[in-house]
This record gives sequence, structure tokens and C-alpha cells, in this order.
Amino acid sequence: MPRALKITYYIVLGCLALVALLLIFSTFYIPGNIKFYVVQSGSMEPEIKTGSIVLVKPASEYKIGDVITFGPVAKGKVPTTHRIAEVRVQTGEPVYVTKGDANEAADTREISKKDIFGKVLFDVPFVGYAVAWAKTPVGFLILVIIPAVLIIYEESKKLFLALRHWRKKEDETVPDKT
Repeated sequence: MPRALKITYYIVLGCLALVALLLIFSTFYIPGNIKFYVVQSGSMEPEIKTGSIVLVKPASEYKIGDVITFGPVAKGKVPTTHRIAEVRVQTGEPVYVTKGDANEAADTREISKKDIFGKVLFDVPFVGYAVAWAKTPVGFLILVIIPAVLIIYEESKKLFLALRHWRKKEDETVPDKT
């Protein structure tokens, strides 16, 4: 394989592996109760861009200025990532008023602590587009299944050639019994 093609192959393979890892991390449990979420709107721009992935971890307390991800846990419902604008106390428990940085007004819904998935630790711009696409059937096929089949094919081919080479060597070392 020519050197340029080999380099391109490994770069593409590395990118696919990165997206596959992010897909796995955004889907399955990570120790430390850390989760990844894809930001699907521009309400937090310019701080967090649409299509970013945010790393979220639950905290013992939340304060004004913290960027949090919250929302319904129901399947198909999209979580929201906004900044805490105000903390109020209702029946002895804190409730949070949030606001997107790009929004003019605060959110109308008050958020209880049980609705908060966690505090945003950091974000990676635009990677969320690839992760969201990889979660679709076509994206999963192109980014996970096809590369996996190609890797298995290439490794099987190498194994077959190595076995053939080993057999050929073995046949050459065995004396002829005629």
C-alpha cells in the first residue's frame, strides 16, 4: 500500500474510532456517573456552540452561574443545557431558574435538583453532530459496522497469508518420503 494511502487510512480509522468511542460514552454508563450530551440548539452560544458535546457530572450543590444539563428522563426527550440565573427556596428545597446565554429571558420552568443531570465540566465543539449522526441507523452502519467489517476482512487476509506462508515453509522443511 502506498505511504500516502496508508497514512490516510490510519487517519480515517482514528477519526472513526474517536467517533465510535464518543458514541459508546454517550450511550453507556461511565464510572463516576459522567454522561455526554449533544447540544442541539443555539441557546448557549457563543459559550457552547450548537452541535457541541458536553461532559456532565452530578454535583452536590449548584449555584448561580453554573452551566447545568437538565430535563425529562423520558425516551426521545431532549435535555436542556442552560446557566443557572437564580436560586430560590421552595418548601425547604432549592429550585433553579435557568437561562440560555443567547436568550433574552429566563426559562419559565423552575428546575428542581432531581431534574438536574449534572454540571457541565467542559464541551467539545461540533463533535456532537457526528455522535448524533452515528446514533442513526445509517450513521451506525457507516461509522461502526462497515469499518468493523473492513478491519475484520483486512486482519483475516493477513492471517490467511501468514498461515499460507507458514504452511509453505513447513512443506519445504519436511523431507520427501519417496
